[in-house]
Amino acid sequence: MGGSWRIGRIAGIDVYVHPTFLILLAWVGLAHYLEHHNPAEGLAGVVFILALFGIVVLHELGHALTARRFGIRTRDITLLPIGGLARLERIPDVPWQELVVALAGPAVNVVMAAAIYLGLMLGHGIAPIGETLGVGGRFVEQMFLVNVSLVLFNMIPAFPMDGGRVLRALLAMRLDYVRATKAAVAIGQGFAVVFGLLGLFVNPLLIFIALFVWLAGAQEAGLVTIRTALGGIPVQRVMITDFRALGPEDPLSLAVNHVLGGFQQDFPVLDEDRLVGILARNDLAAALGRHGPETPVAEVMQQDFVTADPREMVQAAFERLQVGHCRTLPVVQHGRLLGLLTADNLAEVLLLQETLREADRPRLFGMDRSSRQATDEVSIVPGDRVPIQRPDAGSLAGGRGREPSSFGADGPSDWGGHSML
Repeated sequence: MGGSWRIGRIAGIDVYVHPTFLILLAWVGLAHYLEHHNPAEGLAGVVFILALFGIVVLHELGHALTARRFGIRTRDITLLPIGGLARLERIPDVPWQELVVALAGPAVNVVMAAAIYLGLMLGHGIAPIGETLGVGGRFVEQMFLVNVSLVLFNMIPAFPMDGGRVLRALLAMRLDYVRATKAAVAIGQGFAVVFGLLGLFVNPLLIFIALFVWLAGAQEAGLVTIRTALGGIPVQRVMITDFRALGPEDPLSLAVNHVLGGFQQDFPVLDEDRLVGILARNDLAAALGRHGPETPVAEVMQQDFVTADPREMVQAAFERLQVGHCRTLPVVQHGRLLGLLTADNLAEVLLLQETLREADRPRLFGMDRSSRQATDEVSIVPGDRVPIQRPDAGSLAGGRGREPSSFGADGPSDWGGHSML
């Protein structure tokens, strides 16, 4: 998450804290101090919050390490004032795997609560809840209640919290993945309304949780719809084959002319037939201001870029397009540039696919798929009848005459091990 500070690395996973977390620490410390006018009480409040978020990190590691068992990496864990967030690279491929990953976080808290409870029963016993909850209450009992509270609250079926992901996984065992997600999101947004109303009268923090549940759920529902609509479509069916290319020694002014003459924003850079770079729109604009229009393309182009294969599925290429710094993926086979895949033309594909789906008509670009397993169910083999135009360096001319789309690659969605407080 932008602006967060890296505070460590656990089990190969970077842990970040958002700057607003400091506001929470200051607020809790001040509240404890004002209640007893004792600096020691203020410090105790800060220590309690740090311990609480230590438990949250363990909760998120439960999600992350379980996902690793299914071959899914976790990009990072971020601590926010409302809880923790584990960003997994992708959603597990099958519903039961998502169910296991979603339950892993609360399971960590169950184990910790059981261990603390056993230790207390073998020792002095558990203090009355009134004494435990108050300022200056017994620290160990407070940690027991924290773990119990994390389990109970996070298992509320408010997608994308853990309970909502459990609900979505269970629904996906009987429904197609898009319908299961939309149902879970609708239920989650109902809980978001309840959280928001309670936040007005009980705890303002619930208002922020309500906003998160509503917005994050809607965002993931949109991404699931996109991935499903793109599932089962090979890149060669939707790539742009009519585009302009530049040479390393061409001036930036030539790229400007191409931009003004059409709707292409990013340009492949070819040295004869070999792809050597990408000139992105943002890099072009920045270089024009710093160096002028006669600057050679080679000095500005990105030389570290990712590519797509014409026979891979669009869904996989779309995920790479999301995490990259460029809105264009060159489509390359055997070292030869065949076409471009852009966020804009994927938006057009999505619009056409959704229009045909709503009209209950066959899809244009591939076999219909109703689940996230679509990518694995399609086999593209050499000799596929789908033709691929092979433009060479001398014939990559002519704008495509395309209207720019509002579709954007905003980065991968957060698979939430969302541990809410």
